[in-house]
Amino acid sequence: MGFRLILSFVNNYKDFGGRSQYVEWARNAGVNNVNGEDDFYTNPTVKKYYKNHIKKVITRMNTITRIAYKDDPTIMAWELMNEPRCQVDYSGRMVNGWVQEMASFVKSLDKKHLLEIGMEGFYGDFMPKKKVNNPAGYNQVGTDFITNNLIKEIDFTTIHAYPDIWLSGQNDSAQMAFMKRWMHSHSIDSNKILKKPLVLAEFGKSNKDSGHSLGERDQYLRKVYKSMNKFERTGRGIGGSLVWLLMAEEMDSYGDGYGIILSQHASTRGVISGQSHKMTTLSRILLRGKHGIKVGFLKP
Repeated sequence: MGFRLILSFVNNYKDFGGRSQYVEWARNAGVNNVNGEDDFYTNPTVKKYYKNHIKKVITRMNTITRIAYKDDPTIMAWELMNEPRCQVDYSGRMVNGWVQEMASFVKSLDKKHLLEIGMEGFYGDFMPKKKVNNPAGYNQVGTDFITNNLIKEIDFTTIHAYPDIWLSGQNDSAQMAFMKRWMHSHSIDSNKILKKPLVLAEFGKSNKDSGHSLGERDQYLRKVYKSMNKFERTGRGIGGSLVWLLMAEEMDSYGDGYGIILSQHASTRGVISGQSHKMTTLSRILLRGKHGIKVGFLKP
């Protein structure tokens, strides 16, 4: 199969420019009514800047293969923004309007590739009772996992998971319990409400955590994978997972504590590789079951 990429159009944060850069460009150009970062979602000029960027990326011609990005099978999906958030409208409606507009624009340029938002998975006002699944202090980030992903142009849902940050004052057992609930609630909602595949698009364990060790990180990855695989055996689970952050050698300046250099961390490489093989095998089994071939451990 080789590598398949999910390319993000912009970051919520200032790393690599982020959405604040678009707002700054508009402000420097003398555009009226540009006051803060959240104008990224509503200001016509700022949105035009962003659309210009999207079009430039999607229609770009690879100078080596001579294949336009919109036709390149190496790209699995586009991502509208890494971890969108909004402070001026906690309901999620402002972000929802932006997602609808930008998702429609992307699909007008490229109908071949999948599209996702880049969400962390926080629940919002659409189903308030589901906010109980959010970590404490994350009920007002301006997104809504349900309504944002109901948009028809969005092809699959995503969650990110950082219990070592979100529940930093709690022990490893409590953090792992949260992780299981986080995966379970979103897998159920993606299947039953949204009817779209779910990807655990970011998770990891920081080496800045108290008492961190390589063995502890490996064990955490194993536990996450084990829980994920239990969901997946039903055929209604999590479609895949992406560890944050795989790095090459001499990329220390990009590290945030979550970096994994596979050439230096053989045990972690083995854990990730083992999961990749398991997912490949499981996908084949599920595909066989879908086509009417009896599969021993799967319930009909």
